[in-house]
Amino acid sequence: MLDNTNTKVQLEGKVRIPSGCAISGIFAQDGELFSGRDIITSIAVMHDRSNGLGGGFAGYGIYPKHKDKYAIHMFYDSEDDRGKAERRINKYFSYVLSEQIPTQKHPNIKDAPLIYRYFAEPLTEQLEKAQIDEREYVARFALRVNADEDELKGAHVISCGKNMGIFKANGFPEDVGEFYKLDEYKGYCWTAHGRYPTNTPGWWGGAHPFGLLDYSVVHNGEISSYDANRRYLEMFGYTCSLQTDTEAITYIVDYLNRKQGLELEDVAKVMAAPFWSTIERMDEKEKAAYTFLRRRYGNLLVTGPFSIMLGFTGGLMVLGDRLKLRSMVCGHQQNKFYAASEECAIRAICPEIQGIHSPRSGEAVIVRLEENK
Repeated sequence: MLDNTNTKVQLEGKVRIPSGCAISGIFAQDGELFSGRDIITSIAVMHDRSNGLGGGFAGYGIYPKHKDKYAIHMFYDSEDDRGKAERRINKYFSYVLSEQIPTQKHPNIKDAPLIYRYFAEPLTEQLEKAQIDEREYVARFALRVNADEDELKGAHVISCGKNMGIFKANGFPEDVGEFYKLDEYKGYCWTAHGRYPTNTPGWWGGAHPFGLLDYSVVHNGEISSYDANRRYLEMFGYTCSLQTDTEAITYIVDYLNRKQGLELEDVAKVMAAPFWSTIERMDEKEKAAYTFLRRRYGNLLVTGPFSIMLGFTGGLMVLGDRLKLRSMVCGHQQNKFYAASEECAIRAICPEIQGIHSPRSGEAVIVRLEENK
């Protein structure tokens, strides 16, 4: 006879969780810097939503001494790969500091690559030669390094924004946070991700967050429109090379917000656009706005179940799909905004959370530093 009790014990933690992946974010609207300890505690509460094949964090405001430099975080497979990549970096940038990112040994974090960071700025003569602004210059550098299958195939740009950085690995997120000693950093915004990959491999570069310039994205769900989104983005110089659909979301935001000049509110309307039947019932002004966005940027509509958290300099955006197929809750307490896949992840660090709610389907919740409002 089958022992149901024993069966449950054997299957605990080993079954597929359809709503798997965990995301969490904390944002201090007054710009107060706080330790990364709280975000580690928050994401650890949702341990069972991930399976140890990816975890990571993004922190903003963490490099005040070098806030005017681009903080380029890199993974290298070997010293030879580092040498090749640094020759490329030296060709396009000058930097005031180059160092290994501090880590500590952790029994659950294994096979770590070489992990370096550079506080850099574009070389003036190269920037003038390229005749583009410096943000485009840095973005092109990162995309080219990550897309190079030959010379730099063992080097990956993990983040390249100012006064921010991404820290990720193949492991459970709480272990990743300890590995990088994030409690020793202070920032005004932290996001975190625990990964449960379903269609793509678990590896260091494929862990979330994904970053380009100061944009960082953590995502729970599956992007069924990935191929359509990817092919459209490729026409504008983006290459999805990190073996996961979430990478495309980062590039969609960069293209729409930075290159096309859309406000983030409108970026959200493109990515999680209402159905045409819903648009038809809107008043004329709203209908015209949504119709234009859908017709102009229809190839960047993101379909499938998702909840997304976007970090950017001075702000944080939370967005769910238009059918609300993935969970997300938000709330605030005094000067801080909190968002997570589950309410328990917020209450673990802020028991007195106020205004707790779940955003409507396709609704973007955007918070910014008070000075930027």
